[in-house]
Amino acid sequence: MIRINNFKSGILLLAVLFSFTFQVSAQSDGAAIFKANCTACHMIGGGRLVGPDLGGVTERRTKEWLKKWINSSSELIASGDADAIAIFEEYNKVAMTNFYFSDEDSEALYAYLENPPIEEVAVLATNEVIVEEGMKDSTKMMIVLLILLLLVFVLTSVKNSLKESLGQKTETVSQTLISQKNLFFSKLINKLFVGFFIAIVVLKFAFDAMMGVGVTTNYQPEQPIAFSHKIHAGDNSIDCNYCHTSARTSKHSAIPSANVCMNCHANIVSGTTTGTAEIQKIYDAIGYDPDSRTYIPGYEQKPIEWVRIHNLPDLAYFNHSQHVTVGQLECQDCHGAIEEMDVVKQSSPLTMGWCIECHRETEVKMEGNDYYTEMHEKMKEKYAGEKITVEKMGGLECGKCHY
Repeated sequence: MIRINNFKSGILLLAVLFSFTFQVSAQSDGAAIFKANCTACHMIGGGRLVGPDLGGVTERRTKEWLKKWINSSSELIASGDADAIAIFEEYNKVAMTNFYFSDEDSEALYAYLENPPIEEVAVLATNEVIVEEGMKDSTKMMIVLLILLLLVFVLTSVKNSLKESLGQKTETVSQTLISQKNLFFSKLINKLFVGFFIAIVVLKFAFDAMMGVGVTTNYQPEQPIAFSHKIHAGDNSIDCNYCHTSARTSKHSAIPSANVCMNCHANIVSGTTTGTAEIQKIYDAIGYDPDSRTYIPGYEQKPIEWVRIHNLPDLAYFNHSQHVTVGQLECQDCHGAIEEMDVVKQSSPLTMGWCIECHRETEVKMEGNDYYTEMHEKMKEKYAGEKITVEKMGGLECGKCHY
């Protein structure tokens, strides 16, 4: 009797293990099927895309109905099924692709939809404070002053020890400082030296302050929409020129209009870090209803008021196409690692000295550059074997940047 019970227990355990293994395997296969066939139009728990959100769909529909719909939605609509017709009408009569999955694949996909993986969504903090590495100059100055005061205290202590051994009167730190000051300023040459030193320091601070006017390195304002270059240009590898189309042909790189955003976000209604909140701001500006996937008739559109970051003075002329198309520079050469920035900041100082240094050091890319075909031969003859920089081509002439 004991052996029979043990045998039954073993069979039951094997059945449970087999069932669990089958479920895990089915869910794994279901994930692959879903990613290969469904992710272009559907999300699970992330809102509508091209088609409805499939979060909780196994609770809203029966298994048999879902199998019929997935395998051949057109046949289910033609049969007069009320739910199928309602979905077809809601999504502008755009029919879903008929997949005709096998029973095994249908079961695997259903298992995946029933128990989808839970993904954590990281929320981007738009007001995140950027902390610069290293100590500030003021902190370094305070440390130097503290070290000097400590040195004075130590020297005074040594001086008093020597005076005590000689039977002389000792002094406090303040008395020592005053006596040394009086002794130092008793000579005219020392007074002139101190005055000259103070004047130099004041002039240096004044010069730095004047040279810093308009220099906004690390300027990182909060934008009206939390647009992440890291996600678009970095993670999704979208070419900068796709949005900033005029950078190759015009003086300005231009801010893309909301219509450019809608090329993708007419269907992508939820972001990977901010959900639907930030994308909804685009819809509010342009007048788009993400539920019906239509533009609102008669809607008064509102411009998105982006905050300008990179700004040159009016006296300086800069042409994007001259640098991007002719010079074949990368965006990162001036804007830094833009593909790594969630919030864009000004990486370069954009000062006259910075531009001149670049023109002195940057070698002109002439090989395979049609713009320099004729000039290439002339420059090779003139600077045989030398590095041909922008400077050698007249890149430091005043009129090039200051008309």
